[in-house]
Amino acid sequence: MLKNTLLHFQPLLPFSPVIAAAALLLAVCISCSGCYTLKQGSTMLGYLNRAIPLGQLSSENEADAEFVRLVQDIRYFAMEELGLKMSKNYTSYVQLDRGYLAAVVSASAPDSFTRHDWHFPVVGAMPYKGFFNAEDARKERTKLEKKGLDVWVRGVDAFSTLGWFKDPLYSYMRDYSPSRLADLLIHELLHATVFIKGQVKFNEELAEFIGSEGARLYVESRFGADSEEYKGMFASDTDGKKFVEFIRELIAELDALYKTALDREEKLKEKERIITAAKERFDSEYESRFSNDNYRGFSDLPVNNAYLELYRLYHAEDNFYAELYERSGRNLPAFVAAAKTVTKKNGNPRLQLEKALTAGYN
Repeated sequence: MLKNTLLHFQPLLPFSPVIAAAALLLAVCISCSGCYTLKQGSTMLGYLNRAIPLGQLSSENEADAEFVRLVQDIRYFAMEELGLKMSKNYTSYVQLDRGYLAAVVSASAPDSFTRHDWHFPVVGAMPYKGFFNAEDARKERTKLEKKGLDVWVRGVDAFSTLGWFKDPLYSYMRDYSPSRLADLLIHELLHATVFIKGQVKFNEELAEFIGSEGARLYVESRFGADSEEYKGMFASDTDGKKFVEFIRELIAELDALYKTALDREEKLKEKERIITAAKERFDSEYESRFSNDNYRGFSDLPVNNAYLELYRLYHAEDNFYAELYERSGRNLPAFVAAAKTVTKKNGNPRLQLEKALTAGYN
């Protein structure tokens, strides 16, 4: 469901960034003195220190035991059947008193889709900054808004430390459906398998595609294409694609505006008119577009460029990955294997992936 909280959460899509996790934790270990790094790293290390082995959870009750079995099976599927990197990620568990892991700040120019980047060691430039304390995220938002930027703060339920540490599970994940949990874990395990420094859009689009398709294959293989689990996932996925398409239409309309010769104030005024009209259109067309109520809260959100830019970051506008998947035989393990060959030094990662995948189909 869409939520409009003080953080402006938007949990419909994984949006599970690295949030410079590897950087901040590694920096703590080598005594980096940066205030942000030390504070976030200390909190994360505290979570890791109190994590318990996943197996201990299974002795609590049958629901927890089923959660453990599900996680173990998804891990097996991801690593043994899809070919993601073997690791001990998601073999430990942390109890939290909230339903998200961190608050993540993103920002953009208000009159163009120009992302604001933060720079970190190890992972380089990143278009988001994470905080374990929501109040710290709000302070960052205020600081950026004073600079005239559009800002969005969202909650994320996981991130990858890129293999530097053993990523744990968190208590709120026990309530996730098999498809949502599979999507989340495969998405994050992909980050730990393939990460190209300086190519954040490629990294996120790839993880988004493989997480989604991997979850579909997992649910189909474990529950069957006729199961309620699969049918529910398929219906939800269809609605999700329709929502993303609507957002793309809005982005395209605004992008055309930003490229005009209008002055800045005129652009900002027209921007608000376009967003307001889009919200009204969204509400009036809702019944014909969607099969459930998951997206009804969109028109209540304070939509801005930072919010919309997330969709540009996580979802390929040209359907490149889906089309390449079809052309190369719809073989996800082969897709993963090809992705593993992509390197920073060999140039455009998309071209590298396409070459590796299509070589045997020419």
